[in-house]
Amino acid sequence: MTLYRTFSAVQADLKTGTITCRQLVEYYLARIEENRQLNVFIDVYAEESLERANQIDKKLANGSAGRLAGMVIGIKDVLSYAGHGVQAGSRILDNFTAQFTATAVQQLLDEDAIIIGRQNCDEFAMGSSNENSAFGPVRNAADTSRVPGGSSGGSAVAVQAGLCLASIGSDTGGSVRQPAAFCGVVGLKPTYGRISRWGLIAYASSFDCIGPIANTIDDVALLLEIMAGPDEFDSTGSSQPVAAYTQTQLPNLNNGSAKPTPLRIAYLREGVESEGVDRSIREATQRRIDELRSLGHTVKSVDLSLLKYLLPTYYVLTTAEASSNLSRFDGVRYGHRHASAADVSTLDLLTLYKKSRTEGFGTEVRRRILLGTFVLSASYYDAYYTKAQQVRRLIWEETERIFGQYDFLLSPTTPTTAFQLTEKAVGRAGEDPLQMYLADIFTVLANVVGYPAISIPNGTDASGLPIGLQLMAQPFAEGSLLAFGKSMMYIV
Repeated sequence: MTLYRTFSAVQADLKTGTITCRQLVEYYLARIEENRQLNVFIDVYAEESLERANQIDKKLANGSAGRLAGMVIGIKDVLSYAGHGVQAGSRILDNFTAQFTATAVQQLLDEDAIIIGRQNCDEFAMGSSNENSAFGPVRNAADTSRVPGGSSGGSAVAVQAGLCLASIGSDTGGSVRQPAAFCGVVGLKPTYGRISRWGLIAYASSFDCIGPIANTIDDVALLLEIMAGPDEFDSTGSSQPVAAYTQTQLPNLNNGSAKPTPLRIAYLREGVESEGVDRSIREATQRRIDELRSLGHTVKSVDLSLLKYLLPTYYVLTTAEASSNLSRFDGVRYGHRHASAADVSTLDLLTLYKKSRTEGFGTEVRRRILLGTFVLSASYYDAYYTKAQQVRRLIWEETERIFGQYDFLLSPTTPTTAFQLTEKAVGRAGEDPLQMYLADIFTVLANVVGYPAISIPNGTDASGLPIGLQLMAQPFAEGSLLAFGKSMMYIV
């Protein structure tokens, strides 16, 4: 069977009868089995997805199928799907079954998507390499000795390796875009509030976004169009109208005249000049800048004066929110509980909490909870948390000023291509513990300010490892962002 890379190709073959949904699911199930060494799926819904495929084949035959009929999707292990396990890559949620379905997932199901399984990720979405999962690391299909990026590494590799057509991940500081870049696929972080977070296991609530990963911008646009919109269960969800993202065109790219109106594009100077960025990535980014200029667009460098405060602000605030959000996982009502708790007479409640959480949470999650608890403590709240909120506001104001002059902001998605497994592990002897966190330097801005951003493929380095290019737009300008990204993918 053909390895499909676009949903339009799937639809065309379904229409002509070349394939059926059942055959498609059988094919993906076989590929998942053949590629088990990548460690992508925590749970595969084999029988269920086959039965659903049969039902959708009947719908296709009688003309009642939804817009996603034939799209086989995987979901990151932080999204609730009623009756199915969800663990956020953690032992603290051992044997936990979701009691309801996330709004975004339900919207996909309502349009007849087929969910084939849940995908491995960094524990509680905390990581940039997918090495922090309790289920072991995911491996990059381009080179299995390398990481796929995180935290949605399993979701990105599933698309990269053709184990499903698209995936749904989450992005708190680059967790959709960074693995998309490392795996050579497309990953979108929408505007904060554009997609409901109801049913997403929270890491940092004011940063978290659900986002699609696919091979093409057309498929990403379709998934966004279906998942976006208000939700009565999510008070942070936006009531802004949902555009027809699959049909959006850049309003100023072609105004009907013979000569298109130039776009105003800014790029981060550090992305093409900093020695901290791999030479191959700097050169690939510069080529894109030169191509845009050759097409008549205005492309100028900008400096983010608060760039050095970006990561500290992000980590102070996200760890603080994580400390609060993860306090609910205590081993009392569900999930992992310390073994000696069977005899409650020998274990007080505080000891139960300590032992259950120490055993259930991995090293990175414990580290971030401790950091977050520290910055929220009475003695340090104003010195760290309050100050970080003030800096977040300043970063937002500076970003607003940039977008007052430009339509888009361009940068590399990551400072390096996919690195070796364990190469940047936090706490590794003799290594700088900040190197892993620096992998997010270009992606966290969009989450700090709540703007939409997308990573698209931008060639490969000398070793054949994928390079990503990040594009960022103003809030709720996903239509223009997708249209611009699509035009960039066709520039040769």
